[in-house]
Amino acid sequence: MSVLDDLIGTSYGPFPLAVTSDRVAGFSSAIGESGFVGSVSPMFANVALFAAAPALLEDEVVNPFTRSLIHSEQSFSWLRPLAVGEEIEVVGTVQAVRARGPLHLVTFSLEAGSDQGPWLTGSSVFLMSDQAAATAAETSEPDADDRPPSDADNGPLQLPAEGEQLVDLRCGASRSDLMRYAAASEDWNPIHLDHDAARAAGLGGVIVHGLLMAAWMGRLAGRYGVLESMRLRFRNPLRPAVAARVTGVVRGIAADAAELDLALMADDQRLVTASASVTP
Repeated sequence: MSVLDDLIGTSYGPFPLAVTSDRVAGFSSAIGESGFVGSVSPMFANVALFAAAPALLEDEVVNPFTRSLIHSEQSFSWLRPLAVGEEIEVVGTVQAVRARGPLHLVTFSLEAGSDQGPWLTGSSVFLMSDQAAATAAETSEPDADDRPPSDADNGPLQLPAEGEQLVDLRCGASRSDLMRYAAASEDWNPIHLDHDAARAAGLGGVIVHGLLMAAWMGRLAGRYGVLESMRLRFRNPLRPAVAARVTGVVRGIAADAAELDLALMADDQRLVTASASVTP
């Protein structure tokens, strides 16, 4: 039995989140997205998650177990479009806790909406431990502005037939990009910003935010329709200045939705995998 079991059913929030034009524009810029002028990217869900997740991770019961912390899975479902000017409230709730030796798997659900109605639901799985992770071989940090080639949004694309490939999206981030994303999303985990903190967490150096990689995958899916849901598994980290790409295939097409299988790749290694549903 985990000492975290008593937290099951505990809710954090509601936390207010103002959907201002400046914040929406700053977030879209930070994820390299340009197609949501005057509207809100569905991947603004990342901002909603980090309106609530810090309260869990900073809880005095949970905090000792964040010595080693991995965001292993994430799902989002969008119930409607979000409009600039809405005042969102976000609530997070501990749904489940499982112990595997020194590791604790905490499932954290998310609900967000306004007086316009529910907007978003989600679920995160965090792997955490009060023991330090095994230390990876140290690597030097790239120059702050060293960014690999990345693709800009090029507008909607025609959905291919079932079984066919989507057009790849080249992506990647500089260390400066990670700072901009942290400011836009409020995800200030130091393993994405500070070399010594990353080393203390068992990493070779600073790594790209998992939800920034998720946002790139959401950008690719959004080329082919309105993003309705996405489920992701984070498998391996990405270092700044390393070239990556999002690939995808159409798994199936129904009357009102298309199911996509996505992967974020670097050097032919799958770093993140995802399934997404879009309405063409």
